[in-house]
Amino acid sequence: MNKSPFLSILFAALTGALFGETCPGTILYQNTFDAPDARAAWLTAKQVSWESVDGHGTVLTVSSPATNTKPPTATARLKLNLTPYRGLHVDFFCLAKAENVSKPSQHWNGIKFMLHYTSPSEGEQWKAMPARFGSFGWQQLAYQLTLPDDIGEAELTLGLQDSFGRVSFDDVKIVVDRRQKIVPPPPMRNPPPAYKGHALPRLRGAMICCEYNDTNLRTFGQEWGANLIRWQITRSWGVTGANRDLAEYGCWLDGRLAELDKVLAACTRYGMMAVVDLHTPAGGRYEDKSLAMFYEKTYADAFVRAWEKIARRYKGNPAVWAYDLVNEPTQNAPVPPDREDYWDLQIRAAHAVRRIDPDTPILFEVDQWDGPDGFRFVKPVDIPRVIYQVHMYQPGTFTHQKVFSPDAPEYRYPGLIGKEQVDKETLRKILQPVRDFQLAYNVSIYVGEFSAIRWAPGACDYLRDCIDIFEEYGWDWTYHAFREWDGWSVEHTADKTNPAPSATPTDRQQLLRGWFAKNKKP
Repeated sequence: MNKSPFLSILFAALTGALFGETCPGTILYQNTFDAPDARAAWLTAKQVSWESVDGHGTVLTVSSPATNTKPPTATARLKLNLTPYRGLHVDFFCLAKAENVSKPSQHWNGIKFMLHYTSPSEGEQWKAMPARFGSFGWQQLAYQLTLPDDIGEAELTLGLQDSFGRVSFDDVKIVVDRRQKIVPPPPMRNPPPAYKGHALPRLRGAMICCEYNDTNLRTFGQEWGANLIRWQITRSWGVTGANRDLAEYGCWLDGRLAELDKVLAACTRYGMMAVVDLHTPAGGRYEDKSLAMFYEKTYADAFVRAWEKIARRYKGNPAVWAYDLVNEPTQNAPVPPDREDYWDLQIRAAHAVRRIDPDTPILFEVDQWDGPDGFRFVKPVDIPRVIYQVHMYQPGTFTHQKVFSPDAPEYRYPGLIGKEQVDKETLRKILQPVRDFQLAYNVSIYVGEFSAIRWAPGACDYLRDCIDIFEEYGWDWTYHAFREWDGWSVEHTADKTNPAPSATPTDRQQLLRGWFAKNKKP
């Protein structure tokens, strides 16, 4: 079916004309390329052409034939004025068809559907879907972005980079997402004590993964003095397309729960409580790291069934402090209207748990790896005995330096990290959305993960400042991680090349054990 040329006039919305209310579902921009004026605003390279295609009308096509030389960047670009929409969470869509697009040498290249923008607070940014290449028929490409409050110049790019081949685009659209930032109410006056699910002054510990080891648990509980572990039920972390076979996944989960039985018995022996962390849900993650269960009902239903199984098994177990529904729920593409997003699916699972186990605390996590800024988009759920979890790895250029790119710059804390001077007050500002949420709604906060890679200069200072803030705000916490990967280990030195534990306690180990010494046991 050919499209109406009328749709193309909506391109005027991004030249400064704000039409309608910017409520969820509002179309901020749509261009089907059928009208000449809708095509005229695009700046095109010589490899770009406008073609007529049955069923699609006019489409934008980029063709970069294979040669013996490096493929050129072949794109069409459109200047956008996004300043009227500052602060909105928006969804980007287009239709695309590809023919023999070669695999790019860098994972962020290939087929480009990208927004390039500037922001004084964030600097120059490029937001895009994960790299796509190969051949496929017409399909929708999509990603999400919260426009910065100070977004400046912006440009939308379609095309190919670092790839040969041919790709066509149609029906480019920008839509206001169904979730937007929420302004929390003022802090409560004289609130009663917030529900925290335990009677101890504080829970302090670490994540532990992934095989039962009584020696490690005894060391952590008895010698180090921890009173909490966050136990990961995990495998295939970061692997695309894993955990898709539900029968096989169910057998694996049964085996992991049998192992958890032994872990909980050890926690009872060594004076610790445990967070049951379903780190890997059925369906796994897509290439863009979004969890499949937010898009495929089969895996959403399996997720709820898994929690019903866990609740039946551990209801009333005194070693279980809380159920951690999903680790770092990441939703990088818009969720269809008939699907449950990262928050709604947790709500459904929590209700299912409460029908079985009315007492054990339930932990909720926010979108985008459970980072602090995600708290700007949520309100407390109407479910009893809920605690809200945050993960703290910011700024990531410091905490994860040289983890993914060995040639990345070295940054010291406190100090200039990127273009910003970062210190304890910077960390406090990063965590402010969580603090605002806590005070506005009188809820408890748990820091499920925080860390800095052991070779980061000033890692101990960073951890010390984080913990000082957590303690000031009354947050329970678990460090990432105890005897997992040595990159996060406080038992190893700052020498990246040395895989052996330190002969003497590091400053980071002394810091943690100093806080654990203040613990009371359950």
